[in-house]
Amino acid sequence: MTARSLRGARPLALALAAALALAACAGEQEQTAARDDATAAATAADTSETASATPAADLRAGLNVLLAEHVFFAGAAVNEALQGKTAGFESAAAALDENSVALSEAVGSVYGPDAGEAFLGLWRSHIGMFVDYTKATAAKDAAGQEKAVADLMGYAHDFAVFLNGANPDLPVETVEELVKSHAVTLKDAVDTFAAGDAAAGFTKLREAEAHMAMVADPLSGAIAAQFPDKFADETSEAASGLRRDLNVKLAEHVWLAGAAVNGAVKGTPGEFDAAAAALDANSQDLATMIGSVYGAEAGEAFLGLWRAHIGMFVDYTQGKAGDDQAKVDKAETDLEGYSRDFAVFLNGAIPELPTEALEELLTHHVTHTKTAIDAVVGGDAEAFSVLRKAGQHMADIANPLASAIAQQQNL
Repeated sequence: MTARSLRGARPLALALAAALALAACAGEQEQTAARDDATAAATAADTSETASATPAADLRAGLNVLLAEHVFFAGAAVNEALQGKTAGFESAAAALDENSVALSEAVGSVYGPDAGEAFLGLWRSHIGMFVDYTKATAAKDAAGQEKAVADLMGYAHDFAVFLNGANPDLPVETVEELVKSHAVTLKDAVDTFAAGDAAAGFTKLREAEAHMAMVADPLSGAIAAQFPDKFADETSEAASGLRRDLNVKLAEHVWLAGAAVNGAVKGTPGEFDAAAAALDANSQDLATMIGSVYGAEAGEAFLGLWRAHIGMFVDYTQGKAGDDQAKVDKAETDLEGYSRDFAVFLNGAIPELPTEALEELLTHHVTHTKTAIDAVVGGDAEAFSVLRKAGQHMADIANPLASAIAQQQNL
């Protein structure tokens, strides 16, 4: 292993890996600048390059995040539509389409622009089928529901044929079944939201997100095998899996925090509580990951700190919504202190991660999340797009953390 700074542990070693790991950032210069500012503070670290930082692992983590993001914003758009919130639906649908474009650009970066355009057309078509299913469900139109489901099953075959044409290592039958499962798991979330059960809806949505690993992992593996020179694979399953899981769970943390804020601002009965419960389940998942490496006591300490910062964001939201500047100021002071305290906590477990660099990265997480909260509270038409950007930023925490843990634990 060779010496590598935290800045080096960040992905983007290859243009193709960049396109898949963070393709959704394309053209978003403001976020890129923020990322560069944050990771510049990490150059003092001298961690070793680990298997988790290979192009193949970057590809796997990035594709998992993009596909999980697809599910979340599809669910958000559906939920807004079912509630008759036109502005919210349009905002979530715009963010969802940004994700679709990002996925198409990622495909195009590997297989060429024509393939990217073909992917985008197919991908957008299945989103339209979910819209049709949602409309039929809201109208209690059983025939419309059946047609939308039949269309989705047909799409699964067409999409599998498309992927197999690009990569023969992806069998049509296998991919078709995986895509059908994606359709069914997301349909289940639509059904529960339509039934007015927000708690079950967010649970089903998280299950649908988690299912996307069954698509992303074989797809990224097949691409890496097809282009071994571009996606060097020295990755252990443990190290690569850690990188994937941290990226997805930290992005999901931001998405669900945004959903909770959105529910609170709308005042929809039960929605805030349901989103907050899903957010806490995500917090527990992260704590379990930490505990599995550093022991139960460390996991509990993590959970306490993590929950505390969520409470600070709640205070910030309440201050913004209530036009209470004093409460906003206190929340910002508390979050500043949290960034420092949490950086000290992580450095205590992983001395290779310098406290100052971690504090800078955490400060950027706080800044991005506050910006997303401001957008939601202020009724910004691009609120869900801003939330998406905040979720993307979490890669700048997940990747150096995964690399340092993998190196420390010899994964």
